[in-house]
Formats: sequence, structure tokens, C-alpha cells
Amino acid sequence: MSLIQLQRVSKIYAQGQENQVNALDDVSLEIDTGEFVAIIGTSGSGKSTMMNILGCLDVPTSGEYYLDGVSIRQKSRRELELIRSRQISFIFQGYNLIPSLNVWQNVALPMLYQKVPLAERKARAMEALEQVEISAKAENRPTQLSGGQQQRVAIARAIATRSPVLMADEPTGALDSATGAQVLSLMKELNTRGTTVILITHDNSIAAQARRTVQVKDGHIIHDSLWDGVLLAQPAGGARA
Repeated sequence: MSLIQLQRVSKIYAQGQENQVNALDDVSLEIDTGEFVAIIGTSGSGKSTMMNILGCLDVPTSGEYYLDGVSIRQKSRRELELIRSRQISFIFQGYNLIPSLNVWQNVALPMLYQKVPLAERKARAMEALEQVEISAKAENRPTQLSGGQQQRVAIARAIATRSPVLMADEPTGALDSATGAQVLSLMKELNTRGTTVILITHDNSIAAQARRTVQVKDGHIIHDSLWDGVLLAQPAGGARA
């Protein structure tokens, strides 16, 4: 069984109103454990809605989403929070670091919701900071760091939770090309260690770093292929390969 399964998922905003938006329309997708998948599309394509559903930040209007065999669509907000804390870590373009906490405290914060003891939280935070080569800044505040350094902290936070799934939403969008390349390299390294990585981007060159690319347009998956040229899905309405 695939780690992630979307079965004919639709997401409708303002349903039944004049401004109704069909953000996703009858989408099916499977992602196996250990894959590195880029979901690519322009603004308004539906890729961010797909990320929100895959990351248990939102639920489908119709269809089914199974995460590790468990149906997500009928889960309560509290149940979704628990699933996120245990199974999914996030890297966002905006870093989402808390200014009042120092670097290691920011990295350790998600583990608080996992009920990890304080001593272990700090040890795992420092270990993750060492992996991204920024442990020397552990006592600094986020405002004392460059954008690239803050994104390394965000990656360390994702590493420290030891979640099986990592979701990255435009993680290099605010970075220069050299720092962006380093961030992608770190994500690839996580993937080689067994983490399932789902990268959301509008940039074809960034998506090309993934093993598999899923292109979204107007709420549909229009292309799904592996880097070696194997076509997994044709444009909406086409036959499966």
C-alpha cells in the first residue's frame, strides 16, 4: 500500500456561491514511502491546496485521502494536529521561526507537542543543527541570522522531529541561488536517509531536482513522470500508463 493515496479528491471553496472555486477537481495520486516528489504549478493551479490536504492542514470536500492507510477526510481538527505532529514536518518559504525563541528552542518546539522530554528535545535539536552546519548559532535569535541561515534552522526543525514525511513549500523562493542549492542538497540528503519528501514549487529548475514531477493545472494533474522518462499519468482525461 502506498504511503499517500488521494482517491478522486476535490476541494471546493465557497461551495454553492457565485464565487465558488474548484481548487482541486477529482484528483487521484499515490506516493510511496521514500519518494522525492515535486508538485509544480503556477499560482492558482491548485498545488498549494494539494499541499494543504497532503499535509493535513485541510480536508477534501469529496473523495478520500489515506495517509499510511488511515483515512483523513473525517478527522477532527485535533486529530489532524496529532497526525501532523507525529507524521509530517514542514519547511516554508517564510521560515516560520518564533522571534522570541533562540535557534535551538525553535528547532525543539515541535517536539514539545510530541511530548519529548526537555533534555532529549535539546539534544535532538543540537544534533539537527550540526547536520545543517549552524550549531554555532544555537543561542542566537532568528533576527540575528541571514535568510539562508534561517532556512537551515527551519530544515533542522524538520529533521529533529524525525517525521517520516517532509513537505517543503517553495523552500528556496526567498534565497539566492547558491543558498537555494544548498537547501535542496540538504533535502536530497534527508531523502537518501528514508524520508519521503514532497516539494511544492512553481519553478521547473527546482522541480527537476526531484526524482518525480507532478504538474498541476486548473485543479487537475496534467503530467506525472519519473526523472528517467517513465510517464505515470497523462493529461487530465488521458489513460494511465
